[in-house]
Amino acid sequence: MKRAMLVVMFILAVTGLMMAQNWSSPTDVLGAHNNGGRGCAGCHQPHSGSFGSGQKGAADTGSFALWGQDASPLYGVSIGFGDGGDHVEVLPSSITSGSADVGGILLCLSCHDGNVTPKNMMANQSYEQKIGLLTNTAYGSLPIPTLLGSDGTSAGNYQNDHPVGTGATMVGPYGLMQGNVGLVWNGVDSYTVTPGTPYAQFVANYGFPAIAPGKWGPQFGIDGSNKPYVLCTTCHNQHVMTVYASSTKSPIANDGGGKYYATYFFVNGPYNPNINTVASTNAPSTTQFCRQCHFGEANEANNTNNITTVFQ
Repeated sequence: MKRAMLVVMFILAVTGLMMAQNWSSPTDVLGAHNNGGRGCAGCHQPHSGSFGSGQKGAADTGSFALWGQDASPLYGVSIGFGDGGDHVEVLPSSITSGSADVGGILLCLSCHDGNVTPKNMMANQSYEQKIGLLTNTAYGSLPIPTLLGSDGTSAGNYQNDHPVGTGATMVGPYGLMQGNVGLVWNGVDSYTVTPGTPYAQFVANYGFPAIAPGKWGPQFGIDGSNKPYVLCTTCHNQHVMTVYASSTKSPIANDGGGKYYATYFFVNGPYNPNINTVASTNAPSTTQFCRQCHFGEANEANNTNNITTVFQ
C-alpha cells in the first residue's frame, strides 16, 4: 500500500511539473498588441512607415523596423522616472540613432506615453483585466492604466514608474548585487552565474529570463562605460502577452529549455498573478521575477535555499 501511494504521489508530482512546463494560452498570444484588429501592422507598417498608418510621420520617414506609429513628439525629450524624478532618461533624437533606447524605450512610449504623445488608440486599461483573464481578487476594482505619464493620477508624471534608461543602471548600489552572490557582469556585454553560489541556487529555483543572454541576445542597454541599464524590453516582451517560452540560453528552474509558462502583462518571464494561494514554503512567480534584479530580497540571498517557485 505504501509503495502504491508513493507511485501515485510521484505520478502526480511529474504531472504537475509537466503542466508547469506546457502552458497553453487561452487567448491569442499577441493579445493587446493586436491593436484593435490592426494586428502587426499597428506597429510594423509594411509600407510607408507611419504615413501608411495615417500618422503624421514627418520625423519618422527614415523608418525603423517599418515603424507604423509617430514617435516624433518624443525625440530628445527628458523624462524623470521614480524617486522624485531622480532617474533621468533623455530619449534619442532620432529613430535611426542606433541606440538601444530606440527599440527598448522610445518606440514603446510612442504608444504608451499619453503625456507628450497623442493617446492613439490606447484604451488605458489592462487587456487581461478588460477581457476577464485577471481573476485575482487582490487587485482593485478600478481600471489598471496602460498609459505612462498620464495614468489618471493627479501628478501626471513618471515619478511613480520604474526607472528605465541610462539613469537606471543594473550594477552598483541601486542595481544588481555583485561579488559573492554569484551574478557577475563581465564588463562588456553579459552576465554570468557562478556555480554553487546563492544566485545559482536562485536560477535553479526560478531562472533569470530578463537578464540572461536569452534567445535574442541581451534585453538591456549598455552605456558608454559598458554598464548595463534597464529598458522597457528588459521586463517586457512586446510580441507575446500570455506565454513565456524558455530556451537553452535562458532556462527556467533548469528545465533545459523549450518549455512554456504562463505570463501576463507581456512580462518577459514566468509571471502569473492569478495564483494567490501559494504556500509559505513556495514563492509565487510574480515575486521571483522581480528578485532577478532585486536579489537582496530573494530567499537565496538570505540563506534560504529550498523555496521553489509555483508557476501555474
